Formats: sequence, structure tokens, C-alpha cells
Amino acid sequence: MTDEKGVKLQKYIADAGVCSRRAAEEYIRNGRVTVNGKPAGIGMRIDAKKDRVAVMGKTVRNRENPRSYFMLYKPRGYVTTMKDDEGRKCITDLLGGITQRVFPVGRLDRDSEGLLLLTNDGDLSLRLTHPSKHFPKTYRVTVDGEVSPADLKRLRDGVVLDDGYKTEPATVKAESRDDGKTVMLITITEGKNRQIRRMLDTIGANVIILKRISYGNLRLGNIGVGKYRVLTEDEINYLKSL
Repeated sequence: MTDEKGVKLQKYIADAGVCSRRAAEEYIRNGRVTVNGKPAGIGMRIDAKKDRVAVMGKTVRNRENPRSYFMLYKPRGYVTTMKDDEGRKCITDLLGGITQRVFPVGRLDRDSEGLLLLTNDGDLSLRLTHPSKHFPKTYRVTVDGEVSPADLKRLRDGVVLDDGYKTEPATVKAESRDDGKTVMLITITEGKNRQIRRMLDTIGANVIILKRISYGNLRLGNIGVGKYRVLTEDEINYLKSL
């Protein structure tokens, strides 16, 4: 029996470490969540002590797991999901040693690499990925050919993407030009799907390497490719302060 004064279903699922709140909402919309054996609906609240929740047939038990926070260096070739129906390599394959169920904060596309945060803190994940938030994320991007000063200015001022959306001003710097390639540092405060690649498409630049090196004040540093580390207390407090 659901409880109108209880906890939101998507929050319950996220707090149990199954996935983020946003992903939980998608599971609910797609009919993959049941409450007491019946299909769940968006906006449903439950009695956490009495109702039986299942995601894709597997019972969810919220045991108030301690919150965990990690930074992963995602390699190219891995999808930012915990399970992939197409059999592609996913970040779960890299998390040996992490006993808690954690999920990614935001995404990096399959062909990109670099800093990815992981947590079982659904509230923090929701705040960090909400469209109204504007956290700076910096990428080191290597492209074919030389990018002109005029094109750098276009990227800084904002460009119109293929769906008609104009990006907000960005910080763009040419770090080096060598061997027919340009290496740039690009900082954006938005999170549109494949945004950096789509921005560079507007100036005809072919991306060779796209690597996220920072998220706000958090730096990828010297973490090895495919490796992870636990966030420090100061880093966790910084993220919560955002």
C-alpha cells in the first residue's frame, strides 16, 4: 500500500544504491519498476517499511548504506552505464574492490575518457546533474589540423549546435599546435549530450582525443587509466557545498 506522505519512489531506489534518481525515473516510465507486484508510476510515494519495491524483477532493499564517493579515470571504449544490454564494455568492469552499489554522476560518451564521479548518494548526484546548475568542467581536446583564432573566438562566444541550441560562453585556449594537430583546453558550464564534440563540429574540427580533466575544483591528477580512488573528505564537502 502506497503512502502519500512517504518517500518518493525514485528517491528510495537511488538511496538503495541501484541507480541515480534520474535513471530511476526512466525505469519507472519504462515499466521496469513494481510496487507490491504492480507497475509503479511517476510521482508515487511509498512506505519504506511496508511496500515491496522491485526493479527489473529484483527486490530493492534500502538498508541505509553509508555514502561512498569515488573518482574514476574512464578509458575510451567504455560506456557510462552499470550494465549494457548490447554487451559493450561498461564502467562496472572497472570497479572491482568497490563493495557498495554506486552509480555515475553524469556521463562521458563511449569515445571520451577522463574524470567520472561515482556515488550512492542520490541527493548529491541529482543536485550536481540538475540542468539549472552550472558547474565548470574542463576538457583537454586534441583535434586534426590547426584551429584558427577566429574559430577559437566562436567557441568562446557560443556556437549554434545541430539542434538549434546556442551554447553559453566557454573558456577556450589553444594549449599547443604540433604535428598537424591542435590541443585545446575547453571549459564549459553546461552538460548537453556530447556537447564538446558538437561544438567542435560547428567549426569542422575532427576530434582525436577528448579527455575530461576536472570537475569544478576536482582534478583527475595522476590516476591511472581505468583506475579509481576514494574522494577525500575535503572533496566531498566541496561537492556538497555546490
